[in-house]
Amino acid sequence: MSQTGRQGADPGADAQRRIRRSPLLFAVPMALLLLLAAVLVWETVRANVSAGARTEWPWRLQLLDGEALGSLLAVAAGAVLARAQYARTVRPYLGWRAAWVTGGNTRDVPAWRVGVMNGGQHLAVVESWDCRVVMRGARDLPDAPWGSVPAACDELAGAGLVAGEDFRLIDFGAGFPLVGAGGHETVLVGVFSENFVGRVESVYVRARITDVVGDTHERIMDCMKGVRATGPPPADGTPRPL
Repeated sequence: MSQTGRQGADPGADAQRRIRRSPLLFAVPMALLLLLAAVLVWETVRANVSAGARTEWPWRLQLLDGEALGSLLAVAAGAVLARAQYARTVRPYLGWRAAWVTGGNTRDVPAWRVGVMNGGQHLAVVESWDCRVVMRGARDLPDAPWGSVPAACDELAGAGLVAGEDFRLIDFGAGFPLVGAGGHETVLVGVFSENFVGRVESVYVRARITDVVGDTHERIMDCMKGVRATGPPPADGTPRPL
């Protein structure tokens, strides 16, 4: 994973977007609707040519009578609209929050804890979970390649940071469920020490999740966002959320 300051921060960070629709549950009804629309155009044009012309090819070709075509069009349009409404209802809302806490790593010292949650009403599952690290003083290139969490951990270890002491990064495998409507409890993404914050500019996590209708959504989280503005917690260990 290549290391990539802040001027070029990833413009896609902290924005959820749908990157793919289900081919079966979206493409098929839409293709049927477009096909029936094309048939409607053909029958409309055919109905407006002279009776004599309709005895010759290609105007002799009648695909569907008007009543059947109208019924099929209504069904196809209803299916497309119903699918769109249902997809909006079950859409996951992937969010994250972070705070300075005490004892997030092996030592009882302040650490920056980041967690993720699904704020939607329905279950979503992880499709892929990628990571990208930007060291302090390095260029932050939005088009830099993504890598796995283990690869990011190896890169950080190569920079002299110790896993379990300076940082913890959690890897989410494909199929991991993110349950919706579960309050504001988050699932741990990573914990980062003050030493880590001083040496690493950004840790981007790209989460791709699939909802119950097969659509894939993506969110890029900048785990270091707000970490330097808030500062570590007071001496008594009281967390100070972002």
